[in-house]
Amino acid sequence: MIGTILSRYKRETSVAVSYVVILILVGIAAPSFLRVSNLRDLAINNVSVLLVAIGMTLVILAGEIDISVGSQFAICTYVAGVLAKAGVPALLLLPTVVLAGAFMGSVGGAFVAKLRMPSIVVTLALMVAWRDGLRWVSQGAWVQDLPKSFQWFGLGQTTGEALIVVIALLVFVAFVWALRDFSFGRSVYAVGSDSEAARLAGINSKRVVFSTFVILGALVGLAAVLSAIRFSIVPSNAGVGLELKAIAAVVVGGTAISGGRGTLVGTLIGVALLGTIGTALTFIGINPFWEKAIQGLIILAAVISDVALGRFTPRIPGLAMRT
Repeated sequence: MIGTILSRYKRETSVAVSYVVILILVGIAAPSFLRVSNLRDLAINNVSVLLVAIGMTLVILAGEIDISVGSQFAICTYVAGVLAKAGVPALLLLPTVVLAGAFMGSVGGAFVAKLRMPSIVVTLALMVAWRDGLRWVSQGAWVQDLPKSFQWFGLGQTTGEALIVVIALLVFVAFVWALRDFSFGRSVYAVGSDSEAARLAGINSKRVVFSTFVILGALVGLAAVLSAIRFSIVPSNAGVGLELKAIAAVVVGGTAISGGRGTLVGTLIGVALLGTIGTALTFIGINPFWEKAIQGLIILAAVISDVALGRFTPRIPGLAMRT
């Protein structure tokens, strides 16, 4: 049985093994790296990436892509800061920002699913539009003088950190369950594998694609709030590069960039692997500027692995022919 599982999840297994090897090697070179406090900081720092990567996994599984999430994240964090400064309580602020994220996701989803426009083109345009719109509204100013009740939801750092991790894990488990046991999850895989075959099987491909964009936007909103509460100020330039981190984690974790194949467990491992590299380099005395280069090599290796496993088709996500 174990052999069957390893055979079925080759990419996830190889990434997990690679991650364990990295932890061991860095732990030997710098034992302080494996301290509980450092591992806790790694988990906290990558919560936002994980939440966005969960939604990105759904979008990529459906054969699309969204590169506007970094700009959406910036808007959501800014909205969270403005609402908190206006005295909006956390119980109202959180769902409001999540809805704001879902709305922005629905804009991209409508263009892609309803108007049948290429997602990579649509989200590239939205990435610029959202970011420049925020720059125009905020004039580049950061939100400051936030109330103490906003930071860590007023629970204190230790409790707040624990709450953030618990929320992220609950969301992760919920979506793993939904992809595995709900018809929506099976529909996402079906649409990403062959949208025409899915349509003939009675699946509303447009609705599925639109839903994945809305879910991604909502998760961006949640990630933005959980990130914003960690600090006493909210920058107007948050989320720069977030889309690349999320997409990289999804692809490295074994999700085929052409759609239809992949798991959220693989995405979790991908987030952990890529999120560990920068800190690991610092601990072993290597210039952390090498982080991006190493991440790029890992992504390239992941694509080559897709080719070797016969999982990659020469198709850019979001540029599939639509009928």
